[in-house]
Amino acid sequence: MDAAFFNKTNCTVVSSVERNMYPTAYSLFFIVGFPANCLSLYVAWMLIRNGNSMAVYLLNLSISDLLYTISLPVWIELALRKPVDESLCGVVSVIMYNSFYVGSGLLCCISVDRYLAVVYPLHFNWVRERRTAVYVSIAVWTSEICIHIILLHHTGALRTFSSSLLCQEPVPMTLKDADHYLTRVVLGFLVPVFIMAFCFQQIMKSLRQSPSILEGERRKVGVLLLFLLLTYIVSFLPFQTVMLLRAVLEPGACVWAARLRDPYLVSVATTTINSSLDPIIYCLISESAQKEIRKAVEKGRGVWKNSKLFESSSAIQTIS
Repeated sequence: MDAAFFNKTNCTVVSSVERNMYPTAYSLFFIVGFPANCLSLYVAWMLIRNGNSMAVYLLNLSISDLLYTISLPVWIELALRKPVDESLCGVVSVIMYNSFYVGSGLLCCISVDRYLAVVYPLHFNWVRERRTAVYVSIAVWTSEICIHIILLHHTGALRTFSSSLLCQEPVPMTLKDADHYLTRVVLGFLVPVFIMAFCFQQIMKSLRQSPSILEGERRKVGVLLLFLLLTYIVSFLPFQTVMLLRAVLEPGACVWAARLRDPYLVSVATTTINSSLDPIIYCLISESAQKEIRKAVEKGRGVWKNSKLFESSSAIQTIS
């Protein structure tokens, strides 16, 4: 970061990456991500009304991504070293980490939902019901929040929730923080990647072996899951790799804290790609999502035409 950090080992780390990169990058992600997630939220809600169970996961994913997107202006203020309320700093920090891992859980749910629908179309129908999707989504949110609280308590950050330490952690990383991040890397990244990759491989294998499924439908399902998986890996692999290196090398070592600081700050910014691209990918590839978007556009055109006709008739009445 731009400012120097000091801790018990009198370690000083200076970086200009945050101030130079974050305002531009986060502004761009906000401009793209906010309308994209609002559109995805609308599409998901309309699909849920039509009985689409997978849209429940998309709705929750959009809410998670939207919360993170809304918090980006606060991160921009912090990067520019402008004063931010300490409680707000703690809130946006919790939102960021919860969005990371709630999103991971929901992407796993989407992958498993498609896996059951394609590989076992005549079985597990109750798992793919809308009510089940609601319960699973609640479980994902609840488990992530509980795990986050436990980890914050373990590192001692929960006792200082209203302080800026949640946004500006001490350098070098402590052993407790290292344990925290190792747990996150395994449970919050490696396990979801394994689940999504397994589901994708099994789905593609089943699609290739099923002559009853049209080639176009196979391609749509495969492209959707592949893009979601690749976007997730591209967005989070740099961050998780740097965090793994920090957890292994940094505790008590100021030299590694200095070397890994810039890569860490850059990798944090790349995670925002996921929250911006997920809704765009789904809305562009999903045929049902495209139908709802077209309906919304047609409805908007109808409202605009009616408003213009009303203005014209009012103007004529005024003249006469």
